[in-house]
This record gives sequence, structure tokens and C-alpha cells, in this order.
Amino acid sequence: MARRSLLPAVAVAAGLALSTGTPAQTARDYISIVGSSTVYPFTTTVAERFGRGGRFRTPKVESTGTGGGIKLFCNGVGVQHPDIVNASRRIKPSEVEACTKNGVKEIVEIKIGYDGLTLSRSRKGTPMKLTRRDVFLALAKEIPDPAKPGALIPNPHRTWRDVNPTLPAERIEVLGPPPTSGTRDSFVELVMEPGCSAFEWIRKLKDSEENRFRRICHTLREDGVYVEAGENDNLIVQKLGANPNAVGIFGYSFLEENEDRLRGLALDGVVPTYESIADGSYPASRALYIYVKKAHVGVIPGLREFIAEYVSDRALGEEGYLADKGLVPPMDGERDRIRADALALANLKL
Repeated sequence: MARRSLLPAVAVAAGLALSTGTPAQTARDYISIVGSSTVYPFTTTVAERFGRGGRFRTPKVESTGTGGGIKLFCNGVGVQHPDIVNASRRIKPSEVEACTKNGVKEIVEIKIGYDGLTLSRSRKGTPMKLTRRDVFLALAKEIPDPAKPGALIPNPHRTWRDVNPTLPAERIEVLGPPPTSGTRDSFVELVMEPGCSAFEWIRKLKDSEENRFRRICHTLREDGVYVEAGENDNLIVQKLGANPNAVGIFGYSFLEENEDRLRGLALDGVVPTYESIADGSYPASRALYIYVKKAHVGVIPGLREFIAEYVSDRALGEEGYLADKGLVPPMDGERDRIRADALALANLKL
């Protein structure tokens, strides 16, 4: 009876501890997580395992995209704001500044492993081997004018063969993430920008006119060739099944889960595999993260314990259950450092 009478007091105390100047709120008894659709299946798997323990409720995980998730995460401290954000890229200094302005002053960064950003299509479609230069020439809003060095023209390419005579004469249709997605950020950084830099005069702009360089290399077509397919990568997978000639952009884990239906296209001569992502030979490999709001640890029930589960060997080890879901885990030495910093709640350092 005495224990039951303490519960309302604990809830009120927790609400007050997370208050941001508003009246006391009812504390949540579950962990709230938002962010990347790429990291979503990994975090969801950890959340489900965590919830089975019986000590804490299963965390609520929502797929909002990396950019949208970080914005929600940085909106403030309090039970109305998320505790954790999934991210398929590292948080930006400008986002950390936004967090700080809203009172989110201590953030724990946890690298959970690596993923390959794949360009994939149905196994019923024609196999293709692409270069990053091919992808840039297929998807950039403007491309170099072959008749006038140093000038740009609206992208005229309609088929893959227009881009490269060795590719099939099929209409270019690429289904990919929207601007709020970390996968989109990774795509322009790891694929479009290197493809764009294959042109020497554009590459030189990076030092002299960086804004122009980014505008040329990062701006995608808006004429229906590149189709923003939302934050749901499973939806892209389904659409590739309906259209064998389309190409989809998503993380390796979604390719691995659907390898009976899809094939990953070679990029600069390297096929996306677990091994090529782990050893860094696949050119579109990237790190994946979760970020934890330190002010919520010790207030939201189970948050510290959830972190411990996420970085445990049973989850993050080479034979862990996240590897079974397609995550490429950090190697032993790096994993030990990640675990030590996570358990110590070490503050983010950019």
C-alpha cells in the first residue's frame, strides 16, 4: 500500500524535473524515440527485446526522418519531447546550436554501426553497373554543357543510355528519400558530390565558390525522374516490385531483407555486401547513430538500461541480433570505446 501511494509523487517529481517553465506534467513511463527510417528497424528490434524483460514498457519508436527527428529532439527538455533520436548521419553543428538554444545542452552520441547506401532494383529488371558520375548525370538538375566548358544546361537525359552508352536504353526513374531524410543527406554527400567532382572545373569550385559547388552537386531534378518516395523505405521496396525498371535508394538492411526480390547495383565497380561495407570498399558506406537527451536519463524510466541494451554484445556484437537485421557492427576495439562512452553518458564532441 505504501509503495502504491508513492507512485503519484514520483510521477509529479519526474514531471517537474523535466519541466521547462510550464506547469508540471504527467511523466511518461516509456521511452520516446524518433528519427531515421534507416535506423528505425534496428532501434525497433532493440526496443522489442528490451520490452520483453518485463521491468520497463516497450519504447515507442517513430520513423520521422533524420532531419525531422533531430528537430523534434532539439525542441526542448520535458516529457513532451523525445528522449532519443535515430540518425543516419552525424548531427550537424547547426542542429546542436538549435538544441542548445532550446535548453538541450547535454547530448550523448552513440555510433551503432555502419550501413551501405544502396541503389537497388528488382531482380526482374536489367542488371546495371553504375558509377557515381553516371548517377550525377542521371539525377542532377543541371549538368555540364558538353559544348561549352564551364557552363551548365538543364538535365536532358531521359534514359540510362543517354547517360552512358554502356547502360540499357530504359527510362530513368529513381525512387528516393525527401530532403528531411538523413539518407538524402548521405546520398548527396557520398554519391552525387563525388560524381559531380568527376568534372574538374566543378571540383575546383569547392575551394573558390563552395555555395555554387554545393548547388550544382546537391540539387536533384524536379521533372519526375527523381521521385521523392517519403520516409518509408519499405514503400520504395514495394514500388520496385511493381516497376522492375525503377531504381530505389535505401540502406543495405532493406536490400538484405529483400534479397530474394531485389539486387544491389554495383557502384564504381563494388557491389553492396556486408563485407564491402564493413571493410569500407563500398563507396557509399556510412555510419549510423542514436542521440540521447542526457537530461532525461534518471527521469524517464529505463532510459539508462535501454542504452546498456543497445550497446551490449548481444545486440551490437558481430554475432548480435542487430547483425541479423543487416547492421554492420563496429569492430571490437571501436565497439569497446563506443560502449564505454555510452555507459558513461559522455557528452557529444563535434
